[in-house]
Amino acid sequence: MSARPPRRRAPRPILLIGGGDRRARKGPDPLLEAAFAQADAARPSVAYVGAASDDDRTFFRWISDAFRRSGADEVRLAALASRRADVAEAKAVLAASDIVFVSGGDVEAGMAHLERHALVRYLADLHRAGKPFFGVSAGSIMLARCWVRWGDSHDDASAALFPCLGLAPVVCDTHAEDDGWEELRVLLELAGDGVGYGIPTGGALRVEPDGSVTALGRPAVRLTSSAGRLAGSGELVPS
Repeated sequence: MSARPPRRRAPRPILLIGGGDRRARKGPDPLLEAAFAQADAARPSVAYVGAASDDDRTFFRWISDAFRRSGADEVRLAALASRRADVAEAKAVLAASDIVFVSGGDVEAGMAHLERHALVRYLADLHRAGKPFFGVSAGSIMLARCWVRWGDSHDDASAALFPCLGLAPVVCDTHAEDDGWEELRVLLELAGDGVGYGIPTGGALRVEPDGSVTALGRPAVRLTSSAGRLAGSGELVPS
């Protein structure tokens, strides 16, 4: 008898966590608990995509401990930062997990690793099949629609958009409250018409498959642009 194919589920909401807080937390993190609540398991196994941090093992161990304090079970690294990465093994880790995490680091470098190993479509397929995802810091930006790169870091005229995973149908920046969300503002100017969210340290966005959003933890900044100019700003307050 052939094996029954896995049951497909509707896409799950995605949690985009601001990150940026390096203080040691002894107990559970309510934002991580909210992320793990998207999974079916009481103590979910986590596939850790550390491409944005070059699969840094010290950061992996630190964040794995935080995950377990907040209700996760096994945390396994889907290693993709090397040109010689075992993509089949990484896919097996991703497929077997209850939830997928995308780490912080460098957005452009993280996307380059995923694209090099042809993982963008694979991750989108997992999401469409109902696999829960969440990210922190640069990982939250990678899960969103796009980000901005500069040819010259001192010249905004050299800025250009590049695509991210697009699993969360929004654009966002994370823990940039101290610089007034400068990079998000440039992104919105390049995008033309649209809405962008600034997710602060200690905050998160829950993004539904239809693009509707809810703030968690702390109010998120909501910026709007029209014809390439910033048209308004406000706050999205946790309910």
